[in-house]
Parts: sequence; structure tokens; C-alpha cells
Amino acid sequence: MHEWALAESILVAAVEAAEKEKLKIISEIKISIGELQQIEQDIFEFALEEIIKTQGDKLKNVKTVIETEKSTLKCKNCEHTWDFSDMKKKLNEDESEAIHFIPEVAFVHARCPKCGSPDFEIMTGRGVSITSIKGER
Repeated sequence: MHEWALAESILVAAVEAAEKEKLKIISEIKISIGELQQIEQDIFEFALEEIIKTQGDKLKNVKTVIETEKSTLKCKNCEHTWDFSDMKKKLNEDESEAIHFIPEVAFVHARCPKCGSPDFEIMTGRGVSITSIKGER
């Protein structure tokens, strides 16, 4: 599952960052998920919990904080800005699923709601990232 792979990648990256900073224990990981990723948050959280159980003492009592970042898109033709949530209502299940796995596919399925141009950029709400890590040395 996509969510499991993302959860594992986040935890591996957090542990590597903690090791670089010489943290013995990670107490908190803040994660930002772009709305465009369309992550099933309950599956993602479950995956984090299960993977943490296998990671040993460094992540033993870690708290994960997950924030969703709204996705906004901007037309390069008319400069109109709109939210992905508005666009998502017009997508069929296959299109939505494709964007879930490869967010760049949005460029194939979306058009500016104002002028109809397919030439737009994703301003915010793309990807999954660690925004902060707290721990003890």
C-alpha cells in the first residue's frame, strides 16, 4: 500500500536525521501531508504505529503529529487560483486514484476552472514531508 511505503520512508528519514543530530531518542515527529497526495490518513497513522513497534528504543514513545496542507493551484494563463478540493469533485475514481499515486498526473486531468487552460502550477499542498523532529541527546 502507498500509505505504508510513505510511513516507512518518513520513519527512516526521521531516524537518519536524528542520528545526524546525535539524538538518542525521538520524542516527536511532525509530518505535513499535501492534500494532493490524497493519503488515507487512518491507514497512514496505523502504518506509522505498526512500523514504530519494530524500530526499537529510538522511536519507543514517539508522538506523531500529522498536518494536512491544502493544495492550491494557479493558472499560468489567467493567474486564477483555486483549491484542489474544488477540482477533486469533478474527477472520476480512476483520475483521483492516479493523482493519489503520482500527483503530477493532475496536470493531465485538470483545467483552470476560469479559462480552461491546462497550464497551471501546484502552489501548495504537494508531497509528504517532515516539518520537525524533537528528541533527547
